[in-house]
Amino acid sequence: MELSYIPFPTCNETGRPLELLFGVEKEINCTLDFIDDPFFHLLEYYVHNDAPLTCRIPTKPLPPSALKAEFEKGTQDDLDGQGSLSEIYTPMVVALAGTLQLSHLHIASSLNVLVHAAPKSVAPGTIAAATAYSISREPPTRIVIGDSLPLRFSVRWYPNTSLPSGWTGVGGHLTFSTLVYCLISAGASAAICLAYFRGIELPRRLKSHGKDRLGGVERGGLGGYGIANGGYGGYGYGVGKRD
Repeated sequence: MELSYIPFPTCNETGRPLELLFGVEKEINCTLDFIDDPFFHLLEYYVHNDAPLTCRIPTKPLPPSALKAEFEKGTQDDLDGQGSLSEIYTPMVVALAGTLQLSHLHIASSLNVLVHAAPKSVAPGTIAAATAYSISREPPTRIVIGDSLPLRFSVRWYPNTSLPSGWTGVGGHLTFSTLVYCLISAGASAAICLAYFRGIELPRRLKSHGKDRLGGVERGGLGGYGIANGGYGGYGYGVGKRD
């Protein structure tokens, strides 16, 4: 089975098909104004993974249309068989996620687009690989035949075919910003604890200690060292008879 490419639908915002500018990272809104019956059934295939949504982008800037046939003839692939590898175009498979219902479709219409350029020292201005996939940033879009489909593309470029290191999960590498955040958090916690102790806890303890001391004097002999009226306290002064 040989892939058949058709022009990408026109974006309502620009009046042109979807375009990627080399090396330019941006957010692109592309609303497909009217989903007709054939395209709706194509979307069903893509969402159900019955067929790949494979796009292709020029590997290098294409020459003027007058020289296009001559250019393509001079860059014919030496590979036998069928497939998407080409010297002229770079394939970009779009993993379009969604849910297929009996009467409508739910499509995750926010997509990330990742494009790898060949190193400048090897082939400047050349695209090496590309891919796109749906993300669950927002609730999926519900569409039926005749609706519009708002697509949102977040385009990112890489200067070579190597993936940059990213998040390594819990317990990953410690960055400087993480260290600064931890130090600031520790300092703020210490300041709050100190303010609480000086403003609330210390006055409360001093007040409680003062009450305890006053209570000991007022109770007299019950405290162990008061003045007793009789001679039963061991160290008391009795009241004797005087002539």
